[in-house]
Amino acid sequence: MAGTDVSGLTQLGKAVEQPQSPEEAVLERVSNGQADVNYLVRFTAPEFTSLCPMTGQPDFAHLVIDYVPDQWLVESKSLKLFLTSFRNHGAFHEDCTVMIGKRIADLLKPRWLRIGGYWYPRGGIPIDVFWQTGAPLADVWLPDQGVATYRGRG
Repeated sequence: MAGTDVSGLTQLGKAVEQPQSPEEAVLERVSNGQADVNYLVRFTAPEFTSLCPMTGQPDFAHLVIDYVPDQWLVESKSLKLFLTSFRNHGAFHEDCTVMIGKRIADLLKPRWLRIGGYWYPRGGIPIDVFWQTGAPLADVWLPDQGVATYRGRG
């Protein structure tokens, strides 16, 4: 991490307890050494888990988070801890997906961000949830999120 000041980070390189809720989770950022360039950053969480707020049963999703950073990058360990904090969190698919996108956008103030939440079926119906901060930037390549529409076991 040459040139990046990580002294203010509270989790990177340290043993930390798993946060018990998204509200308790500390999401951290580091300075973007390439802030003068428009480029895309992608995080993929294919095993995201939360709880159904009605039954308490686990819900599973494949999340894809794309953003064009400005001055800040999300610190990946803190992002992992934040995402895993949803394992004990009861909320509908839509709420989880949008909450994650907004929390990252509020922290980073990126030039652009989108999140795709590809939820596995509950009650026989898969739910896909998409949220973004605005129109994509014209000069940034946006690859397809690469998650196929749910087609059952075939």
